[in-house]
Amino acid sequence: MSDILANLYPWTKAFHIMSVISWMAGLFYLPRLFVYHAEQATKGDQLDQTLQIMEFKLLRLIMGPASVATWLFGLLLVFTPGIVDWSAVWPYTKALGVIAMTVFHHWLMIQRKIFERGENKLAGRRFRMMNEVPTALMVLIVISVVVKF
Repeated sequence: MSDILANLYPWTKAFHIMSVISWMAGLFYLPRLFVYHAEQATKGDQLDQTLQIMEFKLLRLIMGPASVATWLFGLLLVFTPGIVDWSAVWPYTKALGVIAMTVFHHWLMIQRKIFERGENKLAGRRFRMMNEVPTALMVLIVISVVVKF
């Protein structure tokens, strides 16, 4: 099995990077949609309905599959011999960042359901602040992997 993973390493890495880019695009965009939803839409109006469709499709058709693919290809990379130095700190800081990113993704899913029910209580400002979370986590993850401290 390790020979197969080693031979597929360039492909696995390429698909992991593409998955991460797709997932991150959604993690950056969805909180911005929530800002517009919180500040400009009223329950049941045309904008509310349009934003609900956009938010649903972004989560289910792009972010969901991209997050699963990111995890799948990431775990394949972890199990590829010689890729991860478990005596270093970076695999653990990266793992912490990816887990936090996944928790943030799930928080966004909960917020979408709250908008769907018309029960949002958070202001647009809060969603603007939350829009910075994926950026901070991305910095942690990229520095962990590239600098390998």
